[in-house]
Amino acid sequence: MLNNQYARVNSIAVEAGEIAMRHFRTISTLGVESKGPQDLVTVADREVEEFICSELKRAFPDDSVFGEEGSAVTGTSGRTWVIDPIDGTFNFVRGSKDWGISIGLLEKDGPAFGVVNAPARREVFSGGRRSAASINGEKLPSLRAFDRKTAVIGVGIHPTIPKEEGLKLLAGIVNDLNVAYRVTGSSVISLIDIATGAVDGYVGRGIPCWDILGMLPGLEQLGIVTTVDWRTAGLASKLDFVCGNAGILAVAKRLD
Repeated sequence: MLNNQYARVNSIAVEAGEIAMRHFRTISTLGVESKGPQDLVTVADREVEEFICSELKRAFPDDSVFGEEGSAVTGTSGRTWVIDPIDGTFNFVRGSKDWGISIGLLEKDGPAFGVVNAPARREVFSGGRRSAASINGEKLPSLRAFDRKTAVIGVGIHPTIPKEEGLKLLAGIVNDLNVAYRVTGSSVISLIDIATGAVDGYVGRGIPCWDILGMLPGLEQLGIVTTVDWRTAGLASKLDFVCGNAGILAVAKRLD
C-alpha cells in the first residue's frame, strides 16, 4: 500500500494518463516533432509534463523537479522528482499500447520511489523504499528463481548509439549469452515486464535516467538491482547498464 506522502503521486500519474489518452485516441491528427533519428516529441509529451510538474510543485514545494522536455524547478530538500511524460513516444505515435508515464523520486543516495502509468495497457506500477511494489494497487508476488534454460532479457538501445554497437550488443546476447531477448521500444514497459515476470532482466545502452527512474525503486523491492552507480550518474547522463536479479547480472558480465 502507498503511504500518505506518495498517494498523491499515484493520483497525479493517473490524471496525467487521462491527458495522454485523449491525444492517443486522436493520434492521426497529433503534431509530431523530431529531436533526432527515431527520437520524437509531441504536444502530448509537453502537456503531460507541464501538468505533472505543476502538480508536483504543489504537492512537494521543497523538492526539485526535472523533466525530459525541459521542466526544471530548484528546491531545497535535496530530493528531485524526475519526469518522463511519455516513454515510448515512437510507440505512442504509431498506435502501440507500449508506452508509459514515469515519475521517479531521486534522493541523494539513489532512486527512492516511483510510479509508472501505462494507461493504454491499464497498468499502474508503483513502489519504493517505504512502499511495496504493486500493480493497480495489488502487491506483486516474489519473482521466480532465475533459470538459464528459459531466460529472456529485454533490450533497449537509444537511437544515438551507433548501429554497429547496437548490433554487437544483440550478437553478444544471442551468441555469447545464448538467451532470448525482447525489444519493446520503451524502457518503462521493459521494466514492467521484469516486475510481472515476463522477462528476467534488461540491458540498456545510452538510456536517459528519466526513462528508468520511475520503475527502479519498486523493482528493488522485488530483489532487482542495476549496475548504475548513482553517485556519479547525473540527471543528464546517458546510461549503459544491466538490470535484473543476481543471476542475470552474473550472466550479463560476459557482455562488453
